[in-house]
Amino acid sequence: MLSDRSRPVIEATLPVVAENIEEIARRFYGHMFGAHPELLDGTFNRGNQAAGTQQVALAGSVAVFATALLKDPEQVPEQLLSRIAHKHVSLGITPAQYDVVHEHLFWAIVDVLGDAVTPEVAAAWDEVYWLMAYALINMERGLYSSRGVRPETVWREWEVAEKTEETADVVTFRVKRVDDRLVKTSLPGQYVSVKVEMPDGVHQPRQYSLTRADDGEHRQFSVKRVRGNGTPDGEVSNLLCDRAQVGDVLTLSLPFGDVVLDDSGRPVVFASAGIGITPMAGMLSHLTAAGSHLPITLLHADVDEESFALRRQVLDDVRALPGAAAHVWYERGAESSLPVDGVHAGMMDLDAVDLPEGAAYYLCGPLPFMRAVRSALIDRGVPAKDIQYEVFGPDLWAADLATEAAPGAGQEVVAQA
Repeated sequence: MLSDRSRPVIEATLPVVAENIEEIARRFYGHMFGAHPELLDGTFNRGNQAAGTQQVALAGSVAVFATALLKDPEQVPEQLLSRIAHKHVSLGITPAQYDVVHEHLFWAIVDVLGDAVTPEVAAAWDEVYWLMAYALINMERGLYSSRGVRPETVWREWEVAEKTEETADVVTFRVKRVDDRLVKTSLPGQYVSVKVEMPDGVHQPRQYSLTRADDGEHRQFSVKRVRGNGTPDGEVSNLLCDRAQVGDVLTLSLPFGDVVLDDSGRPVVFASAGIGITPMAGMLSHLTAAGSHLPITLLHADVDEESFALRRQVLDDVRALPGAAAHVWYERGAESSLPVDGVHAGMMDLDAVDLPEGAAYYLCGPLPFMRAVRSALIDRGVPAKDIQYEVFGPDLWAADLATEAAPGAGQEVVAQA
């Protein structure tokens, strides 16, 4: 818990840290990569670095964590920690790397804020950082242990067995094992990190949801091509979509991710937009493989039918599940040739469908979409604990506070992050 000595110091200085978080982040990363360029090879996403999103998200995580501690000083924010811990173990992060981040982050804070960082202020923020770091280290140690791996053995090679173009921008890869090691089963909704060697020899990792239940020999994930539209295109997504072919070998991590299907036997509602369909596809595949008879509702929003990735697989699974129904929303009009139970024009509107009582809800898509759907569910009286959401991209920390509309200083930090 946050000490009584540090709490008023953090309350007083949090707005200043939040106001300067972009500059702190910029100097932090520049300083750290200058001293440790090896961290750009296989650990950090340099595409997010170039865009500036990774810097603010990671450096800002300390401020967001502090906000959560101020809101409830007697406990750490478990949901925030779990989300980032799963991401870390999928990358093979080690405890020693927390020391590296600490050294360079605090250098940047002093460099930006100068004399405002008194010994008392430095001690208070040091306490916040190590509360967060030790909580994450302990979580990550447990995750590694539960999978029977160490950070350096998270990775494994797989051969591309099938490559399928789902849409103009989405490609599905089905990979098969190339050794005799047991395929450790994924949980429905989890993801893997895929580490790719780029043309300049630097390895870059990206996370992709598993889109089909494991069969003991294969894994399947889908990649959306990232188009820059004025900024650089996504280097890993475009390389995979354009160059990876059947017979090539890819390096994948073990599956991780804390947003997994509830096995309590309640009705399930999936609400997704765009490429947010991918974890839903994985969960539906698991339900189909298990012969589920649960009431299941799939709600999906997209530009049009041709943009709906994995639509054949997803709707085949819906039709195979006796208690399932599917509704789609298309921005370009309510037209569909697919076997769905409802086609709607425009943005997703929960008032257009009947939702089951006592359901577990899973959301995935852009943050504004998830915020709108979650708010609509809360307004309907759905308990917040019954709504889970998967976050793509580097804004793992900001997402929880932004989606849940945390009051006070938290909103200021999120606005900056």
